[in-house]
Amino acid sequence: MNPSIQHRITEAQQVLEALGFDRERTNERSALTLLALLGLAQDTPWSAASSPLMTTRAIMDWMRDQYEKDYAPNSRETVRRFTLHQFAEALVVEQNPDDPDRPVNSPKWCYQLHPRAYELLRQYGQPGFVEAIGDYLKEVPGLKAQYAAAREMHRIPVTLPGSGTLSLSPGGQNILIKQMVEDFCGYYTPGGEVLYVGDADEKWAVFEEEALASLGVSVDQHGKMPDLVVYMRDRNWLVLLEAASSHGPVDAKRHGELARLFAGSTSGLVYVSCFPDRREMRKYLADIAWETEVWCADNPTHLIHFNGERFLGPYGDSD
Repeated sequence: MNPSIQHRITEAQQVLEALGFDRERTNERSALTLLALLGLAQDTPWSAASSPLMTTRAIMDWMRDQYEKDYAPNSRETVRRFTLHQFAEALVVEQNPDDPDRPVNSPKWCYQLHPRAYELLRQYGQPGFVEAIGDYLKEVPGLKAQYAAAREMHRIPVTLPGSGTLSLSPGGQNILIKQMVEDFCGYYTPGGEVLYVGDADEKWAVFEEEALASLGVSVDQHGKMPDLVVYMRDRNWLVLLEAASSHGPVDAKRHGELARLFAGSTSGLVYVSCFPDRREMRKYLADIAWETEVWCADNPTHLIHFNGERFLGPYGDSD
């Protein structure tokens, strides 16, 4: 390895160690990630570091172009899960400072050094840097609390049927999930009990495991749950709703997956694909499974029924 490259990587590793990161977060990959987020080329002084806004892909491209480290494309998830995630937890970086409402699955998801961390790291190599790190580490708990409070302001409040509230992470399909809980349930499952709500950030925003078990449903937490599950006690139906804006509708493949996931159910299963509007629905029209329902949030009082002998109801052995 080029000596100047190795020297700069070693410097970055020393900085990460001083910040208290473990072995995984002080390895070469993590050091290169930090250098990318500082825009710090081999011959750039630390005092001249920048603070670019970068996606994971851009970080990996920078490693290749500046430090001759060409990670395989499938390493992107490793960089994200085992370096950037921990940098964000420690508040060394911020996620999406340009758009806090950006959905989790957006290709534009990006990172930037936290302003306080950027201020600190530019002092590397200067007298007083060790003392500056000590002061910074004392500030981190307070900075985390401020950052968490700011992010909480962007969460989506949802009112559950009957009573109770929850909040979902901002953006993406969670806007549609809010409409499904508040509007679809209000019109089509009056008195229904919400047993599961998915959230891209937390996956199990609501998970009534005991109630599902009492209906014969044993949920594998690795299985892909629908976005919303509602139990209609008066009819003994489980209504399984998919927010199709991000992952597509209940097509034949998804219908089979859900049927297997809920195979032990003692309740009839009703499958509903939910779209923000009919324009989005038209993209998937040819894929929607028969004997399912379609609901569009912009016309909440109407359902579109895909064949079958009944309108909104289960099929199969539980008829």
